[in-house]
Amino acid sequence: MKLRCAVIEDFQSVATTVVDWSPVTTDVEVVTFTGHLATEDEQAAALADFDIVVTLRERVPFPAALFARLPRLRLLVASGMRNTVIDYAAAERHGVVVCGTASSSTSPLELTWALLLGLARGIVPESEAIRTGGPWQSTLGADLHGRRLGLLGLGKIGGRMAQVGRAFGMDVLAWSQNLTKERAEEAGAALAASKEELLESSDFVSVHLALSDRTRGLIGAPELALMRRGAYLINSSRAAIVDQDALLAALHAGAIAGAGVDVFDIEPLPADHPMRTAPRLLATPHLGYVSRANYELYYGQAVEDIRAFLDGKPVRRLP
Repeated sequence: MKLRCAVIEDFQSVATTVVDWSPVTTDVEVVTFTGHLATEDEQAAALADFDIVVTLRERVPFPAALFARLPRLRLLVASGMRNTVIDYAAAERHGVVVCGTASSSTSPLELTWALLLGLARGIVPESEAIRTGGPWQSTLGADLHGRRLGLLGLGKIGGRMAQVGRAFGMDVLAWSQNLTKERAEEAGAALAASKEELLESSDFVSVHLALSDRTRGLIGAPELALMRRGAYLINSSRAAIVDQDALLAALHAGAIAGAGVDVFDIEPLPADHPMRTAPRLLATPHLGYVSRANYELYYGQAVEDIRAFLDGKPVRRLP
């Protein structure tokens, strides 16, 4: 009898078409779920009859309580090699092998620049005006050349942000708790003396930090108040790094020129969520990692993970 594999959160209905699943389909029945499993009860009910689950990024938490309700589960495959919503100790207790995949930084990097450029040049309102017969030219674009790009975090994505910023002729400043002058200069950025200096002096601030106890709420009302009235904030990293209520208040008050956001406190956003109607906000539905090349990487290696597990030689085990 075949094992059963659930591929969850396949919003675009592409998981089984972007890569070849034939290496495992002789032994495994693959079933995709195109909607969001929002609660633990929904997750437990949907996944109870599956031996393998392929989950996308950190959309669905796997705490100890969920593992206890999935006694048939034997393999959990998560896209990426870092996942903060899986209880690995519980997985081990319940005999569940957890494996990951590679993940490219190119897709989130490009999405971040799409948000930044879209904000700077008013792309969405100007395009909408064209479509609806609105005014011809209503915004005054913000130039990038000669302006300062402030990077909160200078890791894999932040470092590449610095390179692109310099290509646009921007002055690049960076800060994080452990960032050194040598590392900043190596990436083509200057090291800010403090978070406050970066916020006060930057025209565009982009967040590229991992979520941790140190970074949760790192940008709140006091920090947003430091930013220039004509400055823009971009967050394609993790929603909880920026206080959502404080950001909404700043946008409504016009305290900053705008924000580009790809991550939210609740995903998918409820229909009545205030982020859907906030002024001065360019928002996208967590598209940072959503690209054909990245999906080919995620699902291609998920197939490899499943095949290796079936052969008794699991690869890319987490954590």
